[in-house]
Amino acid sequence: MIIQPRTRGFICLTAHPEGAAQHIKDQIEYVKSKGKIADGPKKVLVIGASTGFGIASRISAAFGSDAATIGVFFEKPATEGKLGTAGWYNTAAFEKEAHAAGLYAKSINGDAFSDDIKKQTIDLIKQDLGQVDLIVYSLASPRRTHPKTGVQYASVLKPIDQAFTNKTVDFHTGVVTDITIQPVENQEDIDNTVAVMGGEDWKFWIEDLKAAGVLAEGVKTVAYSYIGPELTYPIYRNGTIGRAKDNLEATVPTLNELLKDLNGVSYVSVNKALVTQSSSAIPVVPLYISLLYKVMKAKGIHEGTIEQMQRLFAERLYNGSDLQLDEKGRIRVDDLEMREDVQKEVAALWEQATTENLEEISDIAGYRNDFFQLFGFNFDEIDYEKDTNEVVPVPSIG
Repeated sequence: MIIQPRTRGFICLTAHPEGAAQHIKDQIEYVKSKGKIADGPKKVLVIGASTGFGIASRISAAFGSDAATIGVFFEKPATEGKLGTAGWYNTAAFEKEAHAAGLYAKSINGDAFSDDIKKQTIDLIKQDLGQVDLIVYSLASPRRTHPKTGVQYASVLKPIDQAFTNKTVDFHTGVVTDITIQPVENQEDIDNTVAVMGGEDWKFWIEDLKAAGVLAEGVKTVAYSYIGPELTYPIYRNGTIGRAKDNLEATVPTLNELLKDLNGVSYVSVNKALVTQSSSAIPVVPLYISLLYKVMKAKGIHEGTIEQMQRLFAERLYNGSDLQLDEKGRIRVDDLEMREDVQKEVAALWEQATTENLEEISDIAGYRNDFFQLFGFNFDEIDYEKDTNEVVPVPSIG
């Protein structure tokens, strides 16, 4: 099959297995270049392990500290004549590289919100690892079926209280326009978004893992969040997603109490704005990221997803000394993004940004490149005119 990128809005409908493999190899090589993480995790569960921060976390654990990893995700497998999703191909490539390096790596494909997948995961940990010492919660989904009630929830991406108008960009065309997003109409939309993207499922995972006796002494768990600049607050931090992130962060004290007898601890890590499948869907954010990339690259402080996660593991979670947290108890690896000089320059560029000058004052080209690389495209090493085998199995799944 000849596989080319095919897009609809902020979604790429195709994924290239060889390109995905190259993306994974590049991330592995970066982690290896940074050296081993002293006293890093050894048995790791990553929930939401196939794309973005999740796959980067899995790579950082495996190739940064030789960790055995179990990944949980919900992806479409590749079959003859039908492409798998990017996350499927990412995982296939990761497992292949991990096994070649002599590392344990197995995966479970299914609805991570469900009790059945939690049980399958616990059974696999008991069978193969005994216990885990790190749980990464990096789940991103627009919908959730509650495992206890069966109620189905759908998240919404909206401001609260009043409509929000600001600039946005179609990153495919570079056209800058104003967009107005109407606020939520009722509390139910907020509650549903919190139910999907908040901390309840993270808590369910930790409760079930602890009850099953598969959490090691000194276990750590981390979930991911974002704050960003004031210009994105109405649609992000002060909007429905922000309420969900507030709920996620408010789950930390509950988990710390739950893990206290194991000398365990939970954290939320606030990460940098990056091109992910999720962030591409948020109006305003692609324009902000393209300007941010321009400024941070010029200052020599830009990080991609793998750089963020390697730094989180090496310099925060496993730095061998007291972990510095912000006033709300969060890890901050968005520290470079939120530097005053960076934000001041981005704000000035934001005011100037138009369709006509966008290519000059932003890194919209870098944004596009990062977006397509999420799906295995735009890698110089890959011949995209070549016939490619679309059927690539995940070794531990088949």
